[in-house]
Amino acid sequence: MEEFKPRIIAFLCKWCAGAGADLAGVSRLQYEATAVPIKFNCTGRLDPTFVMKAFSEGADGVFIGGCHPGDCHYLSGNYNALKRVIILKKVLEQYGINPARLRLEWVSASEGSRFARVMTEFSREIKALGPLAAEEEKACV
Repeated sequence: MEEFKPRIIAFLCKWCAGAGADLAGVSRLQYEATAVPIKFNCTGRLDPTFVMKAFSEGADGVFIGGCHPGDCHYLSGNYNALKRVIILKKVLEQYGINPARLRLEWVSASEGSRFARVMTEFSREIKALGPLAAEEEKACV
């Protein structure tokens, strides 16, 4: 049997978390590359339906990376993202999806090593949870 490799969608702020991801790459830091990165100008612009669509189309986990609180280039976008993630986790629970499959982290442009560490942690957590399809089957029983 083939080892489960999680499918993770990573929505990244282009100014901070996205730049941190780029720094991790150019620094050749090792981390589990199970995520498909999608950069936004600001995590505050991330529509919650994009997160739900990622899950409905087979993502095993969704990662959102933004600027540290107080450092948002658009003033309060990261606070808006935090509010949405809190609500989204409750919605996921209602659908029988473990809220741990959605993770929000603050990563600055200079934190390439933090980005690599957090992505490796999240990938391992999702791997431990197993495929989302298996979790959905349990919820339907």
